[in-house]
Amino acid sequence: MIKLVATDIDGTILGGDFEFKDSVKNCINELQKKGIKVVLVTGRMHCAAVKIAQELGITTPVVSYQGGMVKEIESCEKVLYQSDVNPQTAKKIIEWARENNAHINLYMDDVLYVEEDNEIIQKYTQARFIDYKVCSFDDLEIKNVNKILGIDYQDAQRVTGWVDELKQKYPNLYIVKSTPYFCEIAENTATKGCAVKFLQEMWDIKTEETLAIGDQDNDIELLKSAGVKVAMGNASDALKSCADYITDHVDEDGWVKAMEKFCL
Repeated sequence: MIKLVATDIDGTILGGDFEFKDSVKNCINELQKKGIKVVLVTGRMHCAAVKIAQELGITTPVVSYQGGMVKEIESCEKVLYQSDVNPQTAKKIIEWARENNAHINLYMDDVLYVEEDNEIIQKYTQARFIDYKVCSFDDLEIKNVNKILGIDYQDAQRVTGWVDELKQKYPNLYIVKSTPYFCEIAENTATKGCAVKFLQEMWDIKTEETLAIGDQDNDIELLKSAGVKVAMGNASDALKSCADYITDHVDEDGWVKAMEKFCL
């Protein structure tokens, strides 16, 4: 019996139009009526993920920053788990980005900072309805770094190169593509899988009582944390190879169909 559904957001319950279908909302409501905990597990900022949880009527803690933070969403917003990037390492990544003319988002204390107000950050934030601050990173005290995100919307192969290069330079970091255009940089204890395991222990829920579902390479660790591993029809080949079951595309109610098969 499934007691916990750990789900990615973008490309999983949220399609390319960035709107939730009523079928998804209704399904989440049915899951919660059955006593199944539904947890959002995302690379997004906590402040952005909370808005989605509230829209969907989810009250469980939210996993944000790829697993770098688990935080309650009630009034106290208590941090349950946190794994930040080492400040000295973050500074080295910043210098690497400058040397390679790579755009990076710097997340500290759940605030998004960039050094240049360009089309990249405008496109990124407009789709997610979040704010950002523009300043030289040299003017900031680099601490409490939730994660760093490299973005190139024009060249997916360049992003792949970033991942490969940074993995070699920083083997102790968790570096992965979350979309073809996003290079996620976090601590190696800041994975979706680490966060789900934390919640499993907190709630005394077994691995076999957990269903995990996602669509990108950064969901591989998420699926590994669950007894039932589901990949979306639009998932990356790497994630599909890790899955027990491949459901339909996000735009074809794949998430709802998976819930109906395994939970409802």
